[in-house]
Amino acid sequence: MAMTIHVDIVSAEHAIYSGVAESVIAPAVMGEVGIHPRHTQMLTPLKPGEVRITKQGGEEEAIYVSGGMMEVQPHVITILSDTAVRAGDLDEAAAMAAKEEAEQALKDRQGEMELAEAASQLAQAVAQLQTIQRMRKKGR
Repeated sequence: MAMTIHVDIVSAEHAIYSGVAESVIAPAVMGEVGIHPRHTQMLTPLKPGEVRITKQGGEEEAIYVSGGMMEVQPHVITILSDTAVRAGDLDEAAAMAAKEEAEQALKDRQGEMELAEAASQLAQAVAQLQTIQRMRKKGR
């Protein structure tokens, strides 16, 4: 039996995932990080992207996070994010519309959105679309 680590992923609205995993891959600001049981302690900011959880038996679960923080203890991983959505629940049409709106705001450099907000929304929309594409490739 493989060693496991407990994982909690919590958004501002609710707890999206709580369970054990063999490994977790998360989109840290400095690049993707892979966490396994008994990993050294770590606290790192996350960028928008996909958290991939490998459960016992090899089954994978993908969860989109809009950014946030990840705390790693030897036996527990906690991810706090403003928004966390299971990959299968992402709305591709809404993500495409948000991407186009953010791109237009960046192009115009004026309007209701501030430049930094537009860049942030673009990054989130692109990360959602990438999560959807990875999910399709795996046939889930």
